[in-house]
Amino acid sequence: MDLAALLEPLGLACREAGEAIRAVRRRGFDVAHKGDLSPVTEADHAAEAIILAALARHAPGIPVVAEEEAAAGRIPDLADAFFLVDPLDGTREYVRGGDDYTVNIGLVVGGSPVLGLVLAPEQGRLWAGIVGGDAWVEEAGGTREPLRVRVPGERLTVVASKSHMNQATRDFLAAEVPEAELVSVGSSLKFCLLAESAADYYPRLSPTSEWDTAAGHAVLLAAGGRVDAPDGSPLGYGKPSFLNPGFAASSGWRGPLLAPYMPD
Repeated sequence: MDLAALLEPLGLACREAGEAIRAVRRRGFDVAHKGDLSPVTEADHAAEAIILAALARHAPGIPVVAEEEAAAGRIPDLADAFFLVDPLDGTREYVRGGDDYTVNIGLVVGGSPVLGLVLAPEQGRLWAGIVGGDAWVEEAGGTREPLRVRVPGERLTVVASKSHMNQATRDFLAAEVPEAELVSVGSSLKFCLLAESAADYYPRLSPTSEWDTAAGHAVLLAAGGRVDAPDGSPLGYGKPSFLNPGFAASSGWRGPLLAPYMPD
């Protein structure tokens, strides 16, 4: 599989999906709720349809696990390689009128992410990376800059979720990185901040779905970062129900283990 050849058409699909999401916002929309009570809108479904069509054209035969398809019970049999798609990560932020939501396409091979694209539609910025290859961010005007994580300074910049901050995360931050500067950001943008040297650490002690993380995880790895499970092992994919119990993403260094702080 020529991963580099996939980046251009999938990047265009992300941008098309982003425009569809913005169009729904301009004309207004209703909000429904799925079985887990998370919100879903017309924009989620419109963006997912665009991405699924693009993957069928440019990567035929590779299974795709997409958030809204999975919510409807339509999950394909997995192979060694499969895509994980979150067409609108940060729906809560989107519904509230916030700007930090994203479109995400990740490719997993052998349980590890190898390719990722993350689009921030409101900023027009597209982050992309191939693990072991290049990572870059493309601005709305088409200019690209390479991505590389930074070496942490004396004071860490830690990013955390806007919508999913919990007591376990507060306890961890207070005990392990008490002097850190804390920045709250929605969606997979947290991975992108690490990849572009704007932050150092992203601990997550509440559950996420694999389609929430695969794309950003791949971009961060391609930029020289890492993502560890609570026990310090690399975060893997293809788990039961596609759930991540927790993880720590960083700009290349291994932070303290999350395991002692994970909620029961």
